[in-house]
Amino acid sequence: MTTLTESSAAGIEDQREAQQKLMIALDVDGTLVDHDGHMSPAVREAAQAVVAAGHEVMIATGRSLNAMLPIIEQIGLDRGYAVCCNGGVTLRLDPQLPDGYDIIHKATFDPGPALRALRKRLPAAKYALEDEDGNFLSTERFQDASFGVEAIGVDFQTMLEATAVRVVVFSAENTPEEFNEAIEHIGLAGVTYSVGWTAWLDIAAAGVTKASALETLRSRLGIDPAATVAIGDGRNDIEMLAWAGRGVAMGQAPEEVVAVADEVTKSVYDDGAAHVLRGLL
Repeated sequence: MTTLTESSAAGIEDQREAQQKLMIALDVDGTLVDHDGHMSPAVREAAQAVVAAGHEVMIATGRSLNAMLPIIEQIGLDRGYAVCCNGGVTLRLDPQLPDGYDIIHKATFDPGPALRALRKRLPAAKYALEDEDGNFLSTERFQDASFGVEAIGVDFQTMLEATAVRVVVFSAENTPEEFNEAIEHIGLAGVTYSVGWTAWLDIAAAGVTKASALETLRSRLGIDPAATVAIGDGRNDIEMLAWAGRGVAMGQAPEEVVAVADEVTKSVYDDGAAHVLRGLL
């Protein structure tokens, strides 16, 4: 006969709570905010509601840390976890911490081989690199809102010698189709990469994706795989949508993203994320 002690009863209660709780992973650009960076009131209210309901809501974005922080503030997320840099950086959120967060994991890599191969094929492209200290180094005065900090102009050799968390490549000289063809021709090895809506490339360490970071957190929290939900729209969301028990693609997502999703919601301009989130309440 098993005796139910106070501690074991508490453990069972924790397990029951974990089983009832959903883990909800939310992309930012094209999902929570439109392509002008605007979050609609409907999306904000729905996101705030699922946070208030006690679910494990997590931002999972390609943005860097400083560019992600305003988003978690908008949706009222001050406890739990967040994933940025396409899985390269994981944060623990806690309002008691000095900055409101701790970095609990950072995946770095040597960007040299990929940068050399890319520069040879795309000499006119612009390059930026987030180093292990959160600084952005860039060529050609390359700056983007997803960096979250002002980029520091450096020469290409300095970038080759840095330790990277994230590398971004953008080419104004090529169409998205030409850019995709060039990336496929290069055959980048030893890294994980995704191509954006335009001639834009994001590179992370080998095996690092939003999904890999989220799976680590899911395991830590003891949440059933079937109780995971993810919403996204980009090619960097493909692994995340395939990973989730319920993967939802935004209405404007490209075909290859829709193909791995379990369902498709409305577009970001029709508050697609809000429709899904309200259904979880």
